[in-house]
Amino acid sequence: VQLQAYGGGLVQARGSLRLSCAASGGTFSAYSMSWFRQSPGKEREFVAAISWSGGTTLYADSLKGRFTISRDNAKNTVYLQMNSLRPEDTAVYYCAQGPLSITIGSYNYWGQGTHVTVSS
Repeated sequence: VQLQAYGGGLVQARGSLRLSCAASGGTFSAYSMSWFRQSPGKEREFVAAISWSGGTTLYADSLKGRFTISRDNAKNTVYLQMNSLRPEDTAVYYCAQGPLSITIGSYNYWGQGTHVTVSS
């Protein structure tokens, strides 16, 4: 399984950005997908997860209402819509494939990360 995350960049505070993660190999529609992020000097943290069907989503409490995870199984792609961005959202965002979980250790496959920088 290979995961390719893209869509990061520089955005002003209160702006929006949509990240994408394209999967190849394996059976995309059979697995949950998640997003994590890692800010400089901090540990990687859970952002959001979505079940194989899209019927169940999980979010970090601090991000509920601003971030939305979705997926398109026909395109083997998972998305993260980020609205009302804040400077503290600056991080490298990683997609991951595995069981529906908020725990980093649950995931076997990771994308390379895409950088998001939010300027104040």
